[in-house]
Amino acid sequence: MFEYVDRNLLEVLEEQPDGLTQEMIASMIYQLVKSIDYCHKHNIVHRDVKPENLLISKQGALKLCDFGFARPLPSHGGDMTDYVATRWYRSPELLLSDNDYGKPVDMWAIGCIMGELTDG
Repeated sequence: MFEYVDRNLLEVLEEQPDGLTQEMIASMIYQLVKSIDYCHKHNIVHRDVKPENLLISKQGALKLCDFGFARPLPSHGGDMTDYVATRWYRSPELLLSDNDYGKPVDMWAIGCIMGELTDG
């Protein structure tokens, strides 16, 4: 059974078009980094980190969702498909069609989201 969470980070951003408070930004980014760190420690790359895939509970808990593009990283390197991640959160290596990428693609998306949270 799954917990019902009625909104995502995109909806929060639309409610606050000038950006979130520093406390909210710190909380959201901390929780996002912790969730991606958990994935990365288990050798999973999410590949589609974006506000629509970040659920926000009424208590302010962030929940990473939609693991449809997530993949385990190849143990000895190797190519992975470059057609992943929503365009606005796609890292330079993905934009350049590099098939040999890894965990940094998720970190790039986190940086993009942090900019959105700050500027609205």
